[in-house]
Amino acid sequence: MIKHIFFYFLSSLLLYAVPTVTPTMQIETNGTVKDMVLQNGTLLIATDNGQAQVYDYEKNKFMETLRLPNIKDFMGDSIPARVFSVDKMDQRYLLLSDSGKGGYVNLSMIEEGKRTQLLGSVDKYAAIKARFITKDKILLGLLSNEAVLFDVVHKKEISRVQLSESKFSDFALNIDRSQAVFACESGILNVIDTSSGKVIKMLQGQNVDNVYKVDFKHNIISGAGQDRRASLYDVQTGKGSYISGSFLIYATGLSPSAKRVAFALDEDNSISVFNTNSKTKIAILKGQKSTPNTILFKDENVLFTASDDDTVIMWKLP
Repeated sequence: MIKHIFFYFLSSLLLYAVPTVTPTMQIETNGTVKDMVLQNGTLLIATDNGQAQVYDYEKNKFMETLRLPNIKDFMGDSIPARVFSVDKMDQRYLLLSDSGKGGYVNLSMIEEGKRTQLLGSVDKYAAIKARFITKDKILLGLLSNEAVLFDVVHKKEISRVQLSESKFSDFALNIDRSQAVFACESGILNVIDTSSGKVIKMLQGQNVDNVYKVDFKHNIISGAGQDRRASLYDVQTGKGSYISGSFLIYATGLSPSAKRVAFALDEDNSISVFNTNSKTKIAILKGQKSTPNTILFKDENVLFTASDDDTVIMWKLP
């Protein structure tokens, strides 16, 4: 009888065991990865070595490297610029980097090998993130938690909206880039209309401290919190919930359908993947060497992650 109970218990554990996934592929970059976007079979990877690298993961090789001029540090030495935000639209590349002066940034656009500087240190923008809204319009997230819509053609602001007095952390666009969610150190998330900057909805209650990262797909928003809470919100209803982590949560990502969500939940640098609706853990990804900072789903079963080192990892879920 005891033997039968033991085998039943063991079978139950195996039935409900969460599979551990190891890396399918590792991509070595030329510097510490600061940002990454995924488009049309390629990864655009920003590094602290003054470059953005274009990697074709189907051909398994780097296709192009975009280089920025060196900057002068406070000692007057020539050093590579840190590229901490990148994007691409219609063969236009967007690179946001430090200028080496006063904490202000350089914003460059590269098209057909030609670089155009849209903003420099003289413009005094303390921006953290930049993304294309359209081919000719860019959304900027400023450290002051202001959302700025910028005209590429005329090199000027279209609008600027102060979202709160809290320090900005991150923003994420929805799939058609018509809306964005802005995260800050208060834990409150603001969903805005990207064409006007108008706040559509304020989401709160699931995070009580800084939200480091957000993602936004199909009216679902995920947030990675300093308070060890992995938050999820339904934008239409405004209702939310959270999954508790054991460490500061620095990264999150939603699958294209938003049916799956990933969070970096523990101090071992592993990444947990959940069913968004049931919050059931689907898999745990192990093999990241440093603190994860970016999680991107290619589809429902394949995702890429980057951390505070020079390696990008590809994973395949069971």
